Amino acid sequence: MAEGYPLNPDTLPAVFRAAMRRLAASVAIVVAQGADGPVGMAATSITSLTVDPPAVLVCVNRATSLHALLEPTAPLSVNLLSRHQQAVSAAFGGGVPRSERFKVGTWSTGLNGLPLLDEAQANLRCVVDAMLAYGTHSIVIARVLEAQVSETVAPLIYQDGAYL
Repeated sequence: MAEGYPLNPDTLPAVFRAAMRRLAASVAIVVAQGADGPVGMAATSITSLTVDPPAVLVCVNRATSLHALLEPTAPLSVNLLSRHQQAVSAAFGGGVPRSERFKVGTWSTGLNGLPLLDEAQANLRCVVDAMLAYGTHSIVIARVLEAQVSETVAPLIYQDGAYL
């Protein structure tokens, strides 16, 4: 077997999935503009990239309806959920039909026309700067144009299929 390749290729996907379920992560709602209005999804694969310029990485499955809307310069909002916003996470995680998701929680319209979740830990107004395809996902580099933060620090954390 070539060096650098998994030693247990048959079992690695299941074990890797179990390992990643142990990684606690903050929950966010990522929103882009579709032809019929905003489209959003719950995500835990988000991290800061740089402060200069302000940017975040967002990993998006290429099979999602949101992914089809992502291209360089496309507007994007990233809403980091507060602990009390579990219902919003569940709705955007697939628990509610796409047309009903923005009825869960209280939303305002940001400067780029995209919804921003009220009472979130933070709201980021962004534009897509670049995308890199990898496996089933794209790594989206989003430049942050504007940020607002909550005074209370109480993030919604997800781990192993449950909220902490």
